[in-house]
Amino acid sequence: MSCLAGKVYSFTAIVGQDKMKKALILNVINPKLGGVLIKGQKGTAKSTAVRALADLLPEIEVVEGCPFGCNPHTEAEMCPHCLEKKLIEDKLPLSHRKMKVVTLPINATEDRVVGTLDIERAIKHGEKRFEPGILADSHRGFLYVDEVNLLDDHIVDILLDSAAMGVNTVEREGISFSHPAHFILVGTMNPEEGDLRPQLLDRFALCVEVEGISDTKERVEIIKRRMSYENDPHSFGHRWEDTQENLRRQVLAAEALLPKTEISDDMLHLIAEICVGMDVHGHRADIVMMKTAKTIAAFHQRREVTEKDVKEAAELALPHRMKRKPFEEQKLDQEKLEQTIEKHKKNRSEPEQAEQEQKEPQESSHRAYRQAGNQDDQKEAPDNSSSKTFDVGTPFKTRDIKMPKDKLPRTGGGRRAKSVTGSKSGKYVRSTIPKDKTTDIALDATIRAAAIRPCLPAGRNGKNETGKTGLKIEKPDLRQKVREKKVGASILFVVDASGSMGAKERMVVAKGAVLSLLIDAYQRRDKVGLIAFRRKSAELLLPLTDSAETAQSYLRELPTGGKTPLSHGLTLTLETFNKERAKNKKVLPLMVLITDGKANVSLSEKNAVEEAGEIAEKFAEAKIKSLIIDTENDFLNLGLAKEIANACDGEYIKLEELEAEKLAHMVKEIN
Repeated sequence: MSCLAGKVYSFTAIVGQDKMKKALILNVINPKLGGVLIKGQKGTAKSTAVRALADLLPEIEVVEGCPFGCNPHTEAEMCPHCLEKKLIEDKLPLSHRKMKVVTLPINATEDRVVGTLDIERAIKHGEKRFEPGILADSHRGFLYVDEVNLLDDHIVDILLDSAAMGVNTVEREGISFSHPAHFILVGTMNPEEGDLRPQLLDRFALCVEVEGISDTKERVEIIKRRMSYENDPHSFGHRWEDTQENLRRQVLAAEALLPKTEISDDMLHLIAEICVGMDVHGHRADIVMMKTAKTIAAFHQRREVTEKDVKEAAELALPHRMKRKPFEEQKLDQEKLEQTIEKHKKNRSEPEQAEQEQKEPQESSHRAYRQAGNQDDQKEAPDNSSSKTFDVGTPFKTRDIKMPKDKLPRTGGGRRAKSVTGSKSGKYVRSTIPKDKTTDIALDATIRAAAIRPCLPAGRNGKNETGKTGLKIEKPDLRQKVREKKVGASILFVVDASGSMGAKERMVVAKGAVLSLLIDAYQRRDKVGLIAFRRKSAELLLPLTDSAETAQSYLRELPTGGKTPLSHGLTLTLETFNKERAKNKKVLPLMVLITDGKANVSLSEKNAVEEAGEIAEKFAEAKIKSLIIDTENDFLNLGLAKEIANACDGEYIKLEELEAEKLAHMVKEIN
């Protein structure tokens, strides 16, 4: 055992979570798999398992003094400095260390992740100097990314590209530097806080879901082991030394056997049939399943892949790649998987029949989906004093709800509005004089600034002794790039859930409209929240979150009935946005109000409608963009919702038009 034995919780002492532990071990045996995404709530031993596994593994040999921890025996895993030194001296100084577990901060910038090139030094002195980042530090170790779904998409892209290529390349103004970046990427996320884009999900090789253990005996065992570990870590480690050693040997044996493990054409056909049957797009799933199945076979000390290995590989490689609609649960159909394997066994000699049978489950599932989508939403309208939960109307594709271009620098990712950004991921639009030290140099603007006032080593009138004009770049000449990117908005859906919304099934259509906008927000990486007002008050059902899925679940369960406290709803919306701005001044607020405008409950002794109009004016003063959807469809339309829209300087749409034109032709751009 290493000198750290007992200080880190033993991997084999972790109770349950077998699938998560297996996925981590497979990535250690075969680092080329491409990492693992662990979905689940906090407190389920995710980070404990990663650190425990790193401690269980034997020490690795590194080049002594190298900031990248280069492999001294493999030139393909050496940085330029080590490679040059090896060519000159033929032998590199060695040292040993444990595998690192490097944690990526949630607010990490691109420079912090990839490292930086000192552009100022390169321009002034012609020297290439690289300052290593997180990717360099995690080379030949674990890169642990907690809450990966909350990272900017471009940072996630960088991590996944480096994990796939094994190389990190930094380029700035024509100057580039590359170094090896072989690491095991482990991402964790809580689905309730928002999901990753499907394109990014697909880049994680394996995915597992973890939950808190519900078995009482196992929970008690967790407590006992944790108490024992905290009371005496060294004794606890020694107690698990034998099981740790056995697993260590099994992992090392699997690593040695993996290159000799084979997979037959028959198993490759099975993999392809499973991916087609599960309606998985692209070919990455097939390749990952093949690699995973071979690794599983090697872990069990087998030289040939079996159907059992393929099935286990499918359970790890396919759940996050299943095609789904927004808000639809992403889950592997175990019964369908079993059927595909059984049909493969029966139809090996009859490929045409097998192909026909493979199509039937897909067609039946499509028919079931269409039947489920044609549900009847007609319900009996309740009176104003009762409560009733209406179904959600059929969602539809919406036209873009665009936000104005903003001059205030924004952070985060998204696709809603263009904004100036301080990151290097945006489009270069202009230059500025840097306030502090910067590595994002605008080379063209810097040269222009230097050309206006040339600094020469000698001579007069802009000429040196040879008569040639010279150009020397000084610090005052440096210019920084101003970049622009798209960011997401923070959208509060404010829903009138009073009894009048139940008349003529308004709530069914209104919920369908909100669901459609939620789908659009989900696709554009917006934050969403949900406020409902009914009876005598308003309630913040869901604070602003990245999880549009959580918002739609609250929407489905929202009851309807009672009076219309519109003033309460608007006031709570203002308070919620003000609190959000206090935490983040760079938030882009948008209110989507769904109401008939028939306010009849006030905060004071004022007329309820007039009071609501006065509060609405504060939205314009606070520069909060608004979209008002009018649900009133009575013969005599009082136009109250339109008055609210005018007061808050918002966009106005009638619900009848919204439903008839499918919103794609009705929602105007918010200017």
